Amino acid sequence: MAGSADVHVRICAQEIIKYDLEIKALIQDISECSGPHSELKELNCKVKETFNLLRQRIQDMEQMAKEQDKESDMIALLSETEGHRKQMLSNQAAWRKANLACKLSIDNLEKDELLHGQDTSVTQRKTTKKNLAQTTSDITESLMNISRMMSQQVKQSEETINTLDGRGDICHASLLHSYLIKNSTGNK
Repeated sequence: MAGSADVHVRICAQEIIKYDLEIKALIQDISECSGPHSELKELNCKVKETFNLLRQRIQDMEQMAKEQDKESDMIALLSETEGHRKQMLSNQAAWRKANLACKLSIDNLEKDELLHGQDTSVTQRKTTKKNLAQTTSDITESLMNISRMMSQQVKQSEETINTLDGRGDICHASLLHSYLIKNSTGNK
């Protein structure tokens, strides 16, 4: 790797690690969140933003890998990129689990408040159609975002597989070409 490119790769790797740690901290905050839903929604917005930044830096690293002059450097960087991508998928799964657990906890707390009638004004406010519609909308939006992220990950995996598969075809074609040249010159 050239010196300048090496610095850019290291900076990119450091930013990926920084975003990964930020996501882990936010997931921990979600796990410890006791409500209300608006606080959970705010934490989820921060996680989404950080995931987008992380995803972009992983794509940047993958592009830097493809631009490497030496095959060994390229393979090493692609391998590192794939490791970061797998870690991101693991974080997404942990985020979904923490989200579901938090929503369940908040719902149970609200249910307990309703059953025990601790505050009638709170009960009336929480049972309005507007709040129910907003909660439903938030859940639907979260599920759609998760679906989009999963779809994007599948697409990126397909692109990686196609890239790697394309290299196999090039090697196979090169070997076949060498074989044909060898056999055609040997028969004359």
